[in-house]
Amino acid sequence: MKDPQTWFDSWDRIGAVMVAALAAYIAIVLVVRISGQRTTANLNSFDWLITVTIGSLASSGILLRDVAVIDALVAIITLAVCQYAITWAARSSDRIAATVKAEPLLLLHRGRVLEENLDRARISIAELRAVLRNEGIADPEDAAWVVLESNGRMSVIGGATKGFPEDHWATRDVRTRAVQIGQE
Repeated sequence: MKDPQTWFDSWDRIGAVMVAALAAYIAIVLVVRISGQRTTANLNSFDWLITVTIGSLASSGILLRDVAVIDALVAIITLAVCQYAITWAARSSDRIAATVKAEPLLLLHRGRVLEENLDRARISIAELRAVLRNEGIADPEDAAWVVLESNGRMSVIGGATKGFPEDHWATRDVRTRAVQIGQE
């Protein structure tokens, strides 16, 4: 019986891996090109999961003897089509969008840290401070809001903004009410 952990199997196996890798590479380039920039842009958790799964399928088709390359390629293409359909449907339906995408969450309101929202998002005060520092803000009072976006990034909205997030076009979809922020 042959040891499965050998350094070298055969030149035929090396050639098969090279051909499988080339086929997977071409398929992934085509899938990304057809499905658009969203596939590799700032990923929300749904996009990230699909990207990781596609990588796993590609590696299975390239390296595993019991997974045919065509099986892996069909699975990759199927996932890309599903992702395209779901993202198109999410654009058309708020209910579908709420199911597949996280809602932006308000973390700081006019200098007041919303602890309950930080807890819900599992974000530390240190991470919030780092985001403010990155924006050149030393005092949280100088920021109107900090929002955890659906892709996991935090956005800082300048302090000159009046009213509440739901009063503004860019922040209308931000969940604010885990903690009552009160009237100003």
